[in-house]
Amino acid sequence: MAATEQEIVDQVKKEYNYCHKSLKPKIDEWLFRLKVYNNQRRQKDKVGDPLLFTIFQTILASLYDDGLSIEWLPREEGDVDKAQNLNTLSEFDNEEMKKDRVDYEWIWDTLFFGRGLIFLMEFDIEKKIPIPETWSPLVTLRDPEAVSVNGNASGKGGARFIGRETNQLKWELEKHPAYFNLEKIGKSDRENHDSLHEKSQSARREAMGRSDAHKQEDVGENTFIRTVQWFTFIDGERYFVELSDNMSVLIRMQKLEDQDRFPLIDRPLFPVANDWDGVSVPDLVEDKQRARAVLLNAGLDIAKAASNPMYLFDVNAIKRRDQLNYEYNKFVPVDGNPAAAVQPMQKDRISHDSQYIFQVLDEATQRALATPELQQGATPRRARTLGELELMSAKVDTRYSLAAKIFAWSEKDFWMQWYRLYNKHFDDEISEKIMRLEGAFGPEFKKIDKSDIIMKAHPDLRVKSKAIADAEKALNKRTIQEYVQLGSQIPGFNVRYALKEMGRLSDFTKGKIDQLMPPVYDEIVAEEENQMINNGKKPRVLLTDDHMQHLAMHAKAKESKLRENHIKSHKVAIQIIHNNPEVVDPGLIGEGAPRPMDVSEGGAKQGRPQERPTVPEGAEDRAPHGQGTGRSPFNAPQAFEGGMPMGEQQ
Repeated sequence: MAATEQEIVDQVKKEYNYCHKSLKPKIDEWLFRLKVYNNQRRQKDKVGDPLLFTIFQTILASLYDDGLSIEWLPREEGDVDKAQNLNTLSEFDNEEMKKDRVDYEWIWDTLFFGRGLIFLMEFDIEKKIPIPETWSPLVTLRDPEAVSVNGNASGKGGARFIGRETNQLKWELEKHPAYFNLEKIGKSDRENHDSLHEKSQSARREAMGRSDAHKQEDVGENTFIRTVQWFTFIDGERYFVELSDNMSVLIRMQKLEDQDRFPLIDRPLFPVANDWDGVSVPDLVEDKQRARAVLLNAGLDIAKAASNPMYLFDVNAIKRRDQLNYEYNKFVPVDGNPAAAVQPMQKDRISHDSQYIFQVLDEATQRALATPELQQGATPRRARTLGELELMSAKVDTRYSLAAKIFAWSEKDFWMQWYRLYNKHFDDEISEKIMRLEGAFGPEFKKIDKSDIIMKAHPDLRVKSKAIADAEKALNKRTIQEYVQLGSQIPGFNVRYALKEMGRLSDFTKGKIDQLMPPVYDEIVAEEENQMINNGKKPRVLLTDDHMQHLAMHAKAKESKLRENHIKSHKVAIQIIHNNPEVVDPGLIGEGAPRPMDVSEGGAKQGRPQERPTVPEGAEDRAPHGQGTGRSPFNAPQAFEGGMPMGEQQ
C-alpha cells in the first residue's frame, strides 16, 4: 500500500528530529570552530594565533594543487573509441561544470569537518551537463548509525536517511518539473529560530566580523523559501523528497532510478574504520591553537608591561614628586647617596617554560599532520642538511599521498555517477552534445550521441594522484624512448605506435599527434572499414594490406561476428604471406595473374587497388591451425583462381 503525503511528511519529520538530536553537539562544536579558524570579533587588545589557518591552508594547497587524474578504460575491444570519447568528454565537462571550484569547496569541507559531501543528481538540459553541488555538513543531518552514505559493496553501513536544510527561490522551483504543491507554501518557515541554516549563517557572519542582526525579510519574488531535502526509504525503495513550511508541506517526491545508492558522494580525510566522522584537521589543531593563544597573549601583556617601566624612589631623598618628570639636562637634588634614591621595579618576564610549551605544541601539530615549517613555506628554525631536507620532503609526500589515495575513492564515485547521469539523460532529454576540442589546426567541434560514450559493459575508471600519474608518465616515456632506440633496428618494430604512445604520455592531443604523424594510407582505409563493419557491411582483405596496422585499427570497431571474421582474415593473410612471399610480388601482378574479388561495395571508387590479390571470402573459416612447417593450402597466387582456394578443390 502506497504511503500518503501526510505519512511521508510524518516519517521525514521523525527521521529529521532523530538525526538533529543526535548530531546537534557535533554541529555546535563545528560552529565554534569557525571562530577559531578566523575570529574577527575578538577583543581588539588581544591577538589570535593562526596555527589552524596555517596548517589547514598548507594541506589544502597541497591536495588542491596535486589534483586527481582520471582515465576511462574499455572492458571490450570494441569500446576503445568510446573510452577515448569519455576521456575527452570528462575533460570538457570538468571545465563546463566548474569542477575546479567544486573541488575547492569539497576539499575544504573534508579537511574541516572530516568528511565532505557532493550532491550529483541534477542534469542541466540546456547546458547538457550534470550539476555537482557541495552539501555543507553544518546544515546536513544523517543517520547516526551510518558509516558512510552508501556503505560497502553490499550496502552494509549505508545511511537509511540523510538530508539537509537549504534556501530556495519559489520561481526557481516553479521552473523545475519535479515540484508540486507550491501553492501551499506559506511564510511560517521564516519564524524557525532553530534552523540549522540560520545558525550556520549566523556563525559565519560572527566569525567574519559582520553584524549578526540579520533576519530573513520579505523581498518579493526573490524571497528565500527554506526547505528540507531528504533521502530516505519509502515502502522499501529509495526516494528523494523535499518539504517546506517547517516540514509541513511535501513539494517534491522522486523515486530514484538507481536503487543501489543515494546520489551523494562522500569524501573522508582520515577515516576511522567503521565510523562516519573520522578525524579532521581542527580535531588535531584546535586545542593547541587555543593554548598557544593563551600563552601568546600572556607574553604580550608581559612585553607591554616591560615597555612601560615603573620605578621606586626614596621619599626621604626626593622631596618633590614633580622633579621625577623626564626632561633633558635636568638635575634633581637628593639628600644622601643618589644611587639609592630611584631604581626600576622588577616585573615578571616570559619564562623559558612558556617558550618550551609553545614550541612543543607547534611541533606536535607539525608531526600529526606532516606539515613541517618547510612545507608551510617558512624557514626552519634550526639548520638542516640537504639530505635531511630531501628526506623530510619525501616523507611529507608519502603522508600526503595517502590522503590523495583516499580522495581517489570519492573521485571515482563522482565520475561513475557522472557517467550514469549521461546514460539516463541521453535520448530521453538530449539527443547529441557538441564538444570543443583542441585540434591540430585550432579548436575543433565534435558531435557525440549516446552510442559514442555508453558502453555495453560498464567501463573501468582509473583514478590517480596527478603527481603520481605524471611521475608514472615520465617513467613510461623514458622507458619507451630506450625501447625505441633498441628496437628501431629490428624489422617489423612498430615505431609509429611507439612515437604515438610517447606523444600521449606527453599529454599531446589526438589532433596534435595526427598533425605530427598524419595517418598513413592503411590507417585511413582501416578506419573506413571500421565504419563498414559497424554498419553491418563486409569489407574484403587485400594481401597487400599492412595487416598489423589494420589489426590495430580494427580493435576499435564494434564487437561483432563480422569484426571477428575480418580480423581472422587478416591473420590468415599474414600466414599466407609468410609461407608464400611471392603472392604479393608486384612482378606477378599483370596479364594472366589471378583476378581478386571485390574489396567492398563500390570497389575502385574507394581507391583500393583492384589488381592486387585478396584473401578469399570465408578464408578465416578455413585457416590452417598450429605452427607446423608445412606449406599452407594457399600456396601460390593461383590459389585464388576462381575465388576458391586450391586446397578446397583438392
